[in-house]
Formats: sequence, C-alpha cells, structure tokens
Amino acid sequence: MAGVKEIRNKIKSVQNTRKITKAMEMVAASKMRKAQERMRQGRPYADKVRNIAAHMSRANPEYRHPFMLTRETLRKAAYIVVTTDKGLCGALNTNLLRALVSRLREQEKAGVTVSATAIGNKGFGFLSRLGTQIDSHVIHLGDRPHLETLIGAIKVQLDAFAAGQTDAVFLCYTRFVNTMRQEPVIEQLLPLTAERLEQTVEERGRYGWDYIYEPDAQSVVDDLLVRYVEALIYQAVAENIASEQSARMVAMKAASDNAKKVIDELKLAYNKTRQAAITKEIAEIVGGAAAIG
Repeated sequence: MAGVKEIRNKIKSVQNTRKITKAMEMVAASKMRKAQERMRQGRPYADKVRNIAAHMSRANPEYRHPFMLTRETLRKAAYIVVTTDKGLCGALNTNLLRALVSRLREQEKAGVTVSATAIGNKGFGFLSRLGTQIDSHVIHLGDRPHLETLIGAIKVQLDAFAAGQTDAVFLCYTRFVNTMRQEPVIEQLLPLTAERLEQTVEERGRYGWDYIYEPDAQSVVDDLLVRYVEALIYQAVAENIASEQSARMVAMKAASDNAKKVIDELKLAYNKTRQAAITKEIAEIVGGAAAIG
C-alpha cells in the first residue's frame, strides 16, 4: 500500500500546481487585455508627433538636430534592452536576449565598443552576467509603465548620443503581433532614419500648414524630437508588456494542460497499483483458506 499512498500524494501535489497555473493563466488573460489596450492607445500619439516632427524638419532644412546626424564610422554603440521583470512567460526573454548576444558578438568582432541601458529585471541580470557595461537601468515597472519612470535611464543614452560620445543607439524589445505570436526586434533608434520620418502623400497634405514658433524653430524642433524618441521607447515598453502577458497566458495554459495529462497518467497508475494490491490480498486469502481446508 506504500506505492498507492505515494501516488496519491503525487496526484494531490500536481493538482495543487494545476490550480496555481490555472489562476495565473486567468490573471494573465485579464492583464493582457488591458496591456493591449494601453499599447494601442499609445500609437496615435507617437504617430502624431512623428508627422509634426517630419513636417517641421522639412520646413527648417537649415537646422539639423543632433538626433538626425549620421556618424561616418561606428565606434561605440548603445543598446536599450527592454525585458520583463518576472519570469514564467515562455521563451519571450530568451529569444530577445539570444538575438542581442548574436548582435553584440558581431559588433565586438568589428571592434565596436558596446554599452547598454536595461529596462526590466531579466535584461539587467543577463547583461550583468554577460559583463556588458551598463550605463543605466530601471526595474520594477509594474503592469502600467509611466514615462517619468523611464526618462532617467533613457536620458543617459540620449545625452551621450547628442554629445557625440555614442555613434548609434539601438532599441531591443519584443513586438506584439497577436496573442500567439511575439517577435524579438532590434532596431536603430538614433540617428533617426529617413524611413522613420517618412510621410505619405495624405499625411503631407494633412500637416502642410505653417507654424508660428515660440521661442524659435530650433528650440521647438529640439523638444519635439526628444518627445518623439521618448514616445518610441515608451511604445516599445508597452508592446513588451503586452507580449509578456500574452506569452505568460499561453505558457500557463500549456502548463495547466500538461498537469492534467500527468494527473490522468498518475490516476491510471494509482488504479493499477490499487487493483494489483487487492488481487494480491485476495490471492493470499484464497491460498490461506485452501491451506486450512
């Protein structure tokens, strides 16, 4: 009967684990909907700022903001790495960090010096173990990120690029495609490329008015481009959180399904062991009765 008791304890243990994973799946599903809504709400603002910045840049071709100046050679690159604070979200962080390591190795071979800003606990821990120079970091963002929390860490890289200490800044995050698919992205943030500030014919007509500047065009363009870059980073964080909740929901659902399979297998083993024990007892009783008779 020791075998039966051991299997019964295993069944109870797996059932308790399944309750936890099921609860985490439901919580992640609820948070996922809110994160997706927050992510979609941020897109119109970033798009509006991009169009105004593009129009104002064309209206003032004599002034080029440092964020738009391309360096002749790439000597130092900075990476803003957006990951999650918590685990249990499948291969979400692993896929991004694997792509990042591949990129860092390529740049090290090319003689490029690399530093990083970590947004999220998982990325911060990974970059620390990797030995990468970490210029700034921010962790424990929670489910609702706030721009004022991010600005301090971001400003380190923006100021370094504007001062010419860094030749390029790259943004690494996981883009939300749909509930079942999230893809790791490593894209150039600075200098701002022409593609980022490209406008369609419709957008050019919509934003084709003249502006009155206060105090002057240069100050307005400076502030506007900084706001635009901050909006891009905030949007990347929002996309990453939506991806995190989706990946966690899928991972917890898979864990719950696997737990159910394990419970079914353990119940089958339990019944077989119990039947074997009962058969053995019956055989002993019949054998004892036959001996007495």
